[in-house]
Amino acid sequence: MTPRVVAVHSHASHTFSKPTRESITLLEGLGVEGDAHCGATVQHRSRVAADPSQPNLRQVHLIPEELFDELRTSGHDVAPGQLGENITTRGVDVLALPVGARLRFGDAVVTITGLRNPCQQINGFQSGLLKQLVRTDDEGRVVRLAGVMGIVSRGGPVVAGDTIEVELPPTPHFPLTRV
Repeated sequence: MTPRVVAVHSHASHTFSKPTRESITLLEGLGVEGDAHCGATVQHRSRVAADPSQPNLRQVHLIPEELFDELRTSGHDVAPGQLGENITTRGVDVLALPVGARLRFGDAVVTITGLRNPCQQINGFQSGLLKQLVRTDDEGRVVRLAGVMGIVSRGGPVVAGDTIEVELPPTPHFPLTRV
């Protein structure tokens, strides 16, 4: 299966879920045009409160649609955009990408910076969902499944149906950690 964009989402306010849009425009160094998290410095409220001068490494949030398939098996019905992502993907294991991997959507490029660290708000959306998205593996390591974050390295439009090209950074590759 060719990796592709399933849906795109944005919202001008800091809401948990984001409505599906016909298209979004990525702005280089800023994020999704018109989205509450667009900016060169941090836009997530908790991070702004801690230090508003931090660089925004969370400009674009991507979640694989395959996660929603898996969540359904545990009794959670989640649709694209409901977990606040900007881009819902299919056919690429975004969680397995290394730091610095580049995802190309036509002319637009997102460079992956790390894993989304989901918060307690997820349980407000659906009770028990947080423990499905943050787990502990057999070795006792925390596994985060709520998608990846990235920065816009080259702007441009993104629409459902766009193919996704993955470009890995030079080795050595570093695994994603929360950002």
